[in-house]
Parts: sequence; C-alpha cells; structure tokens
Amino acid sequence: MSPPAAVRALVVSGGHPFQREPFDEMLANLDGVTCEHVPRPAGAARLSSSGLGDADVVVLYDLPGIEFRRDGRLPALVPPTEDEKAGYESLLATGVPIVALHHALASWPTWPAFADLVGGRFHYVAGELHGTAYPDSGYRFNVQQHLTVIDADHPVTAGLDGGFTIIDETYCCPVFDDTVVALLHTDADLSDATHWSTTLAVTGSLEDRTGWHHPAGTPLAAWAKAAGRSPLVYLQPGDGPTAYSHPGYRRLLGNAIRWVASPAARAWAREQGATLR
Repeated sequence: MSPPAAVRALVVSGGHPFQREPFDEMLANLDGVTCEHVPRPAGAARLSSSGLGDADVVVLYDLPGIEFRRDGRLPALVPPTEDEKAGYESLLATGVPIVALHHALASWPTWPAFADLVGGRFHYVAGELHGTAYPDSGYRFNVQQHLTVIDADHPVTAGLDGGFTIIDETYCCPVFDDTVVALLHTDADLSDATHWSTTLAVTGSLEDRTGWHHPAGTPLAAWAKAAGRSPLVYLQPGDGPTAYSHPGYRRLLGNAIRWVASPAARAWAREQGATLR
C-alpha cells in the first residue's frame, strides 16, 4: 500500500520580522506536509477559496492590519478592504482548514471578526474587544517554559506525551478560553509583572512596563476551534529559531496541519456551526 499523500499547505508570512532561512528549513522538514511559502503581498492575494491553487490548508504566519513607524509614533491600524474580508469569508464558508501561528493573533486589530476567527487578539495598542477595553498586550522574549498536554486524545497532541520544554516568546493578552478546545498549557508566568508593554516597545522603549498594567494572560498555548465551516488550530509559540528547530514544536505543527486537513476535523467544524461575525 502506498503512503498517504502529503498535505499541501500554503504558508503566508509578512508584516512581522522573522528569520526566513530557519523558518523555511522547518517547513521543509514537517512529516507528511509539503509547504508553499508565499510572503505578502503575493500571499495575501491567495487568501480566498479561489486563490489557494492546490493547497489543502492555509497557515497564517503574517501580521496584516498594522503599519509600524520608526519615528516614535504609534503604529497605524489599517482595516481590511472589502475584498480582503470577502477572501477570508470565502475560506470559512467553504471550510478551508487553517493553522495560525504566533503573531498572527495580532492581525487585523480593527476588524473584530478576525479575533473571533482565531480565538483572541494580541493588541499592539490599546483597543476594545467584545465590549471590553484592553490595554496594549504584553510580550516577553526567550522564556523557558514547559508546555503541558491538556487533551492527550486529540490528534494535534499525538506523540507529545506529557509535553515539552521550549524557549520562546510568551504573550499577555485576551483569549476567548470558553470558545476553544484547550490543547496545551504553558507554565510560564503570564502576569504583567513579568511582561513588557508592547506599545512602549514599538514607540522606542524596549523591555519597559512603566505605567503599564494588564490582566493576567491565559495559560493556553495551543487550541482548536471552529471558524465558520473551517477547523482551525492556533499555536502561540513560534517566535524564532529555537522554536523552529525544536522537535516537539515541529511535531506539534505537523500534527496541527495534518489534523485540520482531515475529514474528521472538517466534519467537526461543520457540526460546531460557528460563524464569522
């Protein structure tokens, strides 16, 4: 019997700095997955049900909707165009599987529906989410943390046993815990006492929390949810090469891509009946 065909993933990046070479090396070595990596703006044009080509899954490693400045001013928040919104909506209406990674959680801050799609939002500047006013979110680089498996029976956590220890960035930001299936928890301290203000960072003051306060973040480090008819998995780790090269992270990412592409995941998402608001 021939082995199953590899899942084909369209990976879209852009809008946030990352180390391209080690990222692409990781993508090239995921078990049972082949990746086409297309940075924005070309990648953005592919984000619709008619633009996927032969891809089975969309992987979001991009950060649209924010224009960063180098003169100390706050970044500009840019809404998606109607065509861009229609592209995402077509993905969800047709059940295209999605995996979102790390900084993709900060995408489209002026479009509430995107936060509902992915399961939360990282705020570069203060904003409102589900009727609650939030300060800018917190970040902390190079945190040694243990990721514990919460749902050992889920295909995304297969082969991870009790989890794994990794050094990567953590976030202190709002997540819709009650709308997702928890897959992994981090043991990192996610309070504002250990994180830095993102607004201060992007306006020129790195690793600073002067006058900044934020509610404690969620321990969720990976989750699954339905977005429209699409199965979606979000992985919070993935900032840089220490994650890209980690065998546990590679297994987690490969599992996530293969699971969302599966008939079982697609059927599960359809049954959930979630809608893009």
